[in-house]
Amino acid sequence: MSENPSIYAQAGVDTNAGDTAVELMKAAIVKTHGADVFGGFGGFAGLYDVSMLKSFTRPLLATSTDGVGTKVAIAQAIDKHDTIGQDLVGMVVDDIIVVGARPLFMTDYIACGKVVPERIADIVRGIAEACSATGTALVGGETAEHPGLLKADEYDVAGAAVGIVEADAMLGPDRVKNGDVVIAMAASGFHSNGYSLVRHILARADVLYTDHSNELGTSYGEALLEPTRLYTGPLLEVLDDPALAGSLHALSHVTGGGIAANLARVLPVGTWCEMDRATWSPLPVIRHLADLGGHDLGGLEGAWNMGVGMIAVVDAGSASSVIAKLEASGISSWVAGRVSTQARDLSDFEQGAKGVDGGAVRLVGDYATA
Repeated sequence: MSENPSIYAQAGVDTNAGDTAVELMKAAIVKTHGADVFGGFGGFAGLYDVSMLKSFTRPLLATSTDGVGTKVAIAQAIDKHDTIGQDLVGMVVDDIIVVGARPLFMTDYIACGKVVPERIADIVRGIAEACSATGTALVGGETAEHPGLLKADEYDVAGAAVGIVEADAMLGPDRVKNGDVVIAMAASGFHSNGYSLVRHILARADVLYTDHSNELGTSYGEALLEPTRLYTGPLLEVLDDPALAGSLHALSHVTGGGIAANLARVLPVGTWCEMDRATWSPLPVIRHLADLGGHDLGGLEGAWNMGVGMIAVVDAGSASSVIAKLEASGISSWVAGRVSTQARDLSDFEQGAKGVDGGAVRLVGDYATA
């Protein structure tokens, strides 16, 4: 027996608004669907044709799930919701490319206090556009209205994606060797990590997200909502280039924990790397927030990406070609270190992270001037 919508509305749930949101987002979602998406739009489950697996010798499915964290609080504060979707895709899909997997499909989940169709559509449109940019089909999602649990203007987002990689093509520590070059790839901003610290700094300085920053040339909210850079497309071009076959050994997505901890996760035990800070300058927004909070840049390296969003470990002979390929795709890249197995004291290095017994990494020197 179906429940009377008017009675459900009295409890704070507007199913009509949900239907309107679906109609507003439908066109953007359908654009991510290729021939492999089976059954179209709106089913209880998303279906994806994996007949291509027959051509694999040993196909491995890669999966990742994540959210955007407290960055959504800034989007809510300035009522701008069209970039959060790209942040979500960046956090999820760019974890899949780390093992060399090609993303196949993604699903999303939005929990909110009240469904505002235009707001939900903005979020999902951003997800769909980023999925298209990374070659990922958006095959399903859910918008849940939680009155009483979340305020009317509050929401949170999460997503999960699945990719595929041939077992003998998987990237990781076992491919890394002595003398490999470490390539840093520029971030677009804070991406989606360290925002609790960002918000803490602004609160202590009595700065509003709507306040204009002369240093940043825009409002704080606009600057802090710069969407997460997407690395999957350019990295797939590197992996698909026959001239660079086998040259890419490992990737590290610089998310929570910073550069050293995340790179250490993909280096084998017994190796180490010193990342030279002099090879880049942290982004202006990072420098400004550090100054505003009275922090030295070095003390923030465990919270923020410092301007590096992805790291590649590559064969030394191919480093310049890989950099050229990434630069051609719009990803500023540079050599920031080398992998070594030479014996040395590693007591002040970051060694492994998140339960992984990996290599050892530390940042050395001073950052380049802005």
